[in-house]
Amino acid sequence: MASTNSPAPRKRSLSDIKSNLMRPATTSHFDIFVRQPTGDSDYTWDLFKKENQLAGFSQDLLHLSCSQASLPGSAFMTHEVTSDFTGVTEKHAYRRQFDGKIDLTFYVMMAPSNVSTAQAVPNRYLPIRFFEGWMKYISAEEGPLVTSENYAYRMRYPKDYYGGLSVIKYERDYQSYLNYNFISAYPLSVNSMPVSYESSDLLKCTVSMSYTRYYITDVAGSKTDKTKKKSKETNSNLDNTSAFTEELTPEQQAMINSAFTTDLGFDLNIPDIETANGPLASNDFDFSRASTVPSFFVP
Repeated sequence: MASTNSPAPRKRSLSDIKSNLMRPATTSHFDIFVRQPTGDSDYTWDLFKKENQLAGFSQDLLHLSCSQASLPGSAFMTHEVTSDFTGVTEKHAYRRQFDGKIDLTFYVMMAPSNVSTAQAVPNRYLPIRFFEGWMKYISAEEGPLVTSENYAYRMRYPKDYYGGLSVIKYERDYQSYLNYNFISAYPLSVNSMPVSYESSDLLKCTVSMSYTRYYITDVAGSKTDKTKKKSKETNSNLDNTSAFTEELTPEQQAMINSAFTTDLGFDLNIPDIETANGPLASNDFDFSRASTVPSFFVP
């Protein structure tokens, strides 16, 4: 059983406080990436963009236009257990519940100033036209028929309109970041945008994106990232004795461990180890020459 003793208070120096608390993360450094639908229906997303003057739009402009986003959250759904211990109520998790919606706010630009008129057409009012077009594609709107009073919408299959979304939170040094990846994302709504004859303000478009779940990729410089790099370096040098002086990956260590028999001997019929220079088989070790054998294999 884990100890319940709390640590005693300890003195903190000013240098400790500075080194730990003087580099806070800020809210003004982030980026987004929107992945477009990839459905393979007869009427593809690419064909829709071509017919609605969205083909060739600048995705970089769309990403740069995002002025506000939010990092998602999640919670566990639990059920209460009251009968296992007298007077004790426990909560056991049985499902992870995601927010399911993220709001993105975009600045609306007339068009980039550094492109020709023909290139500017697909980028005019881009956030509005892009997300309204995506919703139009979801509901399978057809040009002239949509003006009819009796027009009925018929939604596409989800696999045809699902896209993706990433929100990257980084810092000024561009070395630390969190990458939130959203699965099966698509625009759920486009909020109304008031316009007025009063003093001019920037036109903004707020879009609510639906998603099924999200996951966070490894932070740059994390232990996992270093392990992958170390694994790559080690695999590329497995034919050198020096490679065995470095830390092995769990997979490589398991390979080597499996070579030892129950009588503490060494089984030469170990499976081949894949390296960057091809498979490394057990017969590649010449046990008559200690220089080609890891030191811990030499009796």
